[in-house]
Amino acid sequence: MDAFSLVYQRLIQWVIEPITDQFFGIFNLNGRFGILFLCASYSVAYGLFRFRQHRGLTDAGSFWQFIGGRQVHLHRSALLDYRYFFVRAILKFVLVLPIVHLVDPYIFRSGDYLAFFSNLWGARPRLGTNFSLALAYGLGVFLMKDFAHYWVHRAFHSRWLWAFHKVHHSAPVLVPATASRVHFVEKIVETLGITASVGLFAGSFWYVCGGEVSGYTLFGVTYLVVIFNSLAANLRHTHVWLSFGPVVEHLLNSPAQHQIHHSDAPRHFNRNFGINLSLWDWMFRTLYVTRSQPELLRFGTGEQDHHRYLTVYGLIATPFIEIARKLLEKRGRRVGWL
Repeated sequence: MDAFSLVYQRLIQWVIEPITDQFFGIFNLNGRFGILFLCASYSVAYGLFRFRQHRGLTDAGSFWQFIGGRQVHLHRSALLDYRYFFVRAILKFVLVLPIVHLVDPYIFRSGDYLAFFSNLWGARPRLGTNFSLALAYGLGVFLMKDFAHYWVHRAFHSRWLWAFHKVHHSAPVLVPATASRVHFVEKIVETLGITASVGLFAGSFWYVCGGEVSGYTLFGVTYLVVIFNSLAANLRHTHVWLSFGPVVEHLLNSPAQHQIHHSDAPRHFNRNFGINLSLWDWMFRTLYVTRSQPELLRFGTGEQDHHRYLTVYGLIATPFIEIARKLLEKRGRRVGWL
C-alpha cells in the first residue's frame, strides 16, 4: 500500500466515518439529538408559545422569535456548537475510545461482581426472566446512570476539573447542540464513572436474581431513556423557559432548572447538577426550583472568557492552557516563598 492510499484510508477511518455516523445518528433513538426527540421538544415549545400568546404573556410575534430567532440560532456560539457536534465525533474515535479502552480492563464489570458475590456467598437460585424483573432492572440502570451523572457533573465544578467543564458553560447562547459542547477529558471521566457504577449495580442485581437479567427496552433503548428524551429534554439547552413548578421539580429536572444551572448570576452557581432527575439535587442540597414566571438570565462564564472559546481549537486547548497556567503560578508562589 502506497503512502497516498494509507493517508486516504486513515482519512476515511478517522474523519469521514465518524462524521457520517454522527450525522446519521440523528435518525436513531440512542441519543437525545434524534429527530423524533427534537420534534417532540419543539412541539412542546410550540404549545407553550401558543398558550403564552393567547394569555398575552409573550412579546414574540412568531414561534421563530419565541425560540430565539437569528440572534440565538445563528449566533457565533451556536454556529460553533454545530461544528463541534461533528468534531466531537472525531475526538471520540481518535481520543476518547482509545483512552477508555486502555482503562476499561481495570474496571470491574457486571460479570466480575456476579462472580465475586457467587464465590463469596455461593450461587443464588435463578428467578427466571419476567416482565416485572426486566422493568425493575431497567429502572435501576436508569437511576444508577443518573446518579453517576450527578456526581461526575458536580465533580467537574470543583477547582481543578472546572477548566474542562467550563467549555460547556462558555456558551453565551443555548441551542440543543450546546449539549455536545463537552470536552473530551470530561467525556472520558464520565464514561468510566458510569461504566463502573452500572457494572456494580448490574452485577449485584444479577446475583440477587441468580443470573443475568435482560433490561426492558423500547426500540432497543432503555424505556426510561425514551420517555425522558421525549419530555422536552432538548429544551434544556434553549432559551425557552419551561418550568415544572416547585413541587415536580423536586423530582424531575425541568428545562428552566438547567437554564438556571447555566446562568452566570452568583445566586445560581453550583445549583441543579441533575441530568434527568432533580431528586439528587434535593437530597444533596444543590436544588434550585423555578416557577412559571421566567427569570432574566444571562448565560456564559463572563465577558473575560468569550474570546477564548470562539473556535474549535479554543474549546479543546483552553482547559490545558488554564491548568498549565495555574500550575506555573502555584510553583512560582512556592519558589518565591522559599
